[in-house]
Amino acid sequence: MTSFKRIGLAALALVLIGAGAAYAFQARIGTWLFERGTAQRMVVDNVAALGDGLHIGLCGTGSPMPNLDRAGPCNVVIAGKQMYVVDIGEGGGETLNVMGISPGKVSGLLLTHFHSDHIDGLGPLMLFHWTRGSSTAPLPVYGPKGVEAIVAGFNAAYATDNTYRIAHHGPKVVPPSGAGGIARPFDMAGPAMTVLERDGLKITAFTVNHDPIKPAVGYRFDYKGRSLCISGDTKKSSNLEAVCTGVDILVHEALNPALVQKMEAAAAANGQAGAAKILHDIQDYHTAPWEAAESAQNARTGMLVLSHLVPPLPSRWLYAAFLGDAESRFSGQIVVGEDGMMFSLPAGSKTINRARLM
Repeated sequence: MTSFKRIGLAALALVLIGAGAAYAFQARIGTWLFERGTAQRMVVDNVAALGDGLHIGLCGTGSPMPNLDRAGPCNVVIAGKQMYVVDIGEGGGETLNVMGISPGKVSGLLLTHFHSDHIDGLGPLMLFHWTRGSSTAPLPVYGPKGVEAIVAGFNAAYATDNTYRIAHHGPKVVPPSGAGGIARPFDMAGPAMTVLERDGLKITAFTVNHDPIKPAVGYRFDYKGRSLCISGDTKKSSNLEAVCTGVDILVHEALNPALVQKMEAAAAANGQAGAAKILHDIQDYHTAPWEAAESAQNARTGMLVLSHLVPPLPSRWLYAAFLGDAESRFSGQIVVGEDGMMFSLPAGSKTINRARLM
């Protein structure tokens, strides 16, 4: 046997021995890894690391269509010591936690409209707001008139669970006064109105066209010379372009009709008439990526971030097909949003910084 063969066999033996040892101590290794990961994770607070300015994180870029990589529509906006969530789709609250952003510190939730995919994460968000922060007051939930019924329904659904939490953890950890949410409705008397103005932050609601869903609004945030808009669900909107003129970032929903039509045809061909009808109907009250690019150009925004993506995009290889010719219609940068992205607008600056929190 040559020396090279002997060396090779010895190396293989060492590998096998090492693998066997690792398997034998698998439980101990797993416990050590878990302890180390938990110790690091429990102290993560990515909000504390942010400088003064306006920041937006994507805690959900998906839609009602299944996509394991994307929670339902969810955005978190941070300005100084204030933090607001805009829409809370399924999985949004969990994604906030994974991003190292504690729902216990949320100042309030703003809803753009009451479609199920924009509100079905409200229960967990209310629970996390209460239990993670030992909150003594319910989560404020802002929205157009009608938000009262939404909040009352979730409060009723979670009322029994609240009693379990108090009985198990005690009122010091989960103060009874902090459970659930409290509705803060506003009445849109015109195309735009100020919803909140506090500690240098101004939040403006503006009407959008999501017919037959009414009311439907988007939100503009202004803080220390920086600004951003979140479209909510809408067709291409001239009112959005007017209200959001000059913002640093526009987060806009996007649906590619050509790709959805392929899904519609596949559903029809397989005898799924109901699904085909729904896929046909949703094409008339959303915005195509290239239309969102035109709005961003008309509004002279600095960056366009696409979210609420329809259809699902399980791979980045699909982004070019999804965008179509959008990039030719906007002179700024277009970003296809992904859960965990954070965009920061430092006060007193014109820069846009990007990070990944998951």
